[in-house]
Amino acid sequence: MLNTEFIAKLREIVGKEHVETDKADLICYSYDATQRKFLPDVVVHPGTPQEISRIMQLVNEHKIPVFPRGAGSGFTGGSLPTKGGMVLVMTRLDRILEIDEENLVATVEPGVVTEQFQQAVEKVGLFYPPDPASLKFSTLGGNVAECAGGPRCVKYGVTKDYILGLEVVTPTGDIIKTGGQTMKGVVGYDLTKLMCGSEGTLAVITKIIIKLLPLPEAKKTMLILFDSIDGAAQAVSAIIRGKIIPTTLEFMDGRTIDCVRQATDLQVPDDAQAVLIIEVDGDREFLAKQVGKISEIIKPLGVVETRVAETPEESEALWQIRRSVSASLRKVNPDKFNEDICVPRSKVPEMIRKIDVIADRYDVPIVNFGHAGDGNIHVNVMIDSKIPGEQEKADKAIKEVFREALALGGTMSGEHGVGIMKAPFISMELTKTAIDYMKTIKKALDPNNILNPGKIFPSD
Repeated sequence: MLNTEFIAKLREIVGKEHVETDKADLICYSYDATQRKFLPDVVVHPGTPQEISRIMQLVNEHKIPVFPRGAGSGFTGGSLPTKGGMVLVMTRLDRILEIDEENLVATVEPGVVTEQFQQAVEKVGLFYPPDPASLKFSTLGGNVAECAGGPRCVKYGVTKDYILGLEVVTPTGDIIKTGGQTMKGVVGYDLTKLMCGSEGTLAVITKIIIKLLPLPEAKKTMLILFDSIDGAAQAVSAIIRGKIIPTTLEFMDGRTIDCVRQATDLQVPDDAQAVLIIEVDGDREFLAKQVGKISEIIKPLGVVETRVAETPEESEALWQIRRSVSASLRKVNPDKFNEDICVPRSKVPEMIRKIDVIADRYDVPIVNFGHAGDGNIHVNVMIDSKIPGEQEKADKAIKEVFREALALGGTMSGEHGVGIMKAPFISMELTKTAIDYMKTIKKALDPNNILNPGKIFPSD
């Protein structure tokens, strides 16, 4: 428990109404998408960088851990208050400060919801491509902290590719700026990129400068059914070799199709074992030509059926199939462990086969879908944790999935980060020297280990 003097100082900094200590209120900030729970001692809602600076100075005096939080939508426990202390909720800082239409740059606060920002820039003919699945509620600050991705990454890249600069509060309470509003800048170390993906362990983000693009004139969506996952994966490589880089190349394997069949009214032929959802964007006059070329390229690769959306409503209906996947998985088993391995895209079929072997070995259903264009597979291990021994089987299966992904030249996390869920496995991917190098950076910036302790590195 925190003493009354400390709580009184917090209330003095941010206002009494922005400090929560009642247990019922604390519970709301004790969990994220992992469904693991850790109760904080206090929840604080700052409204300015200056308030955060004073808070960080105060917690260093008292050695109180601080856990920054956006919407709490992460899959690896990055915002969980694993050591009690303070949850620092950033959602009051939710303003779009500027949209510069001449220089294609926007400046926002970290609590802006991703989809709301996308809609705001699209109203003036501009485009912010990163589109994590949580975009309807995740915040831009959280997106930067995790370096979020999404379906459009194959063509447009991930969050870090659009962050030009930041304003951050350091773990010791200093306010610094990194980068700026220009497209070029090589003065000193690239602290902006260092902060992107640092999972809230190195600084508290208070302002974000974002690069924008012109909004594509139109888009076209295709749903293509294949008789094997190999054909679908070969189609991805063939399309890109054909000098077409679609906006998205999403895939679902056979087990995913079975789940969707049960959850929706989608009519899928029995011989369909894989699905690609392909979207192209750009000048309207070229889209029909691109769709035609894609159809020709993939024709010899076991195509069972091709559906092309002719209207925005039909396009939305195709995407709804993809969005229905997560909810439909609960029909398999009630508990889901969603991992986000990434392998070279040509290795996707081999990885899927390895996952099938692992699923059989441990007798646990594993359902796969994801971003085929960049080899990012969402591996969903489905169990009923109330059954004795199921959790242990899931843990062993997940570790083997990571091992096989690394053996194929991949990574155990393409976009979810490490947090606490993958921290025990980090030494499988990184050498001790690399981990020690990262710890040295953390120690230099956060000498008292105040900011988001226990994340990324398992020995903290």
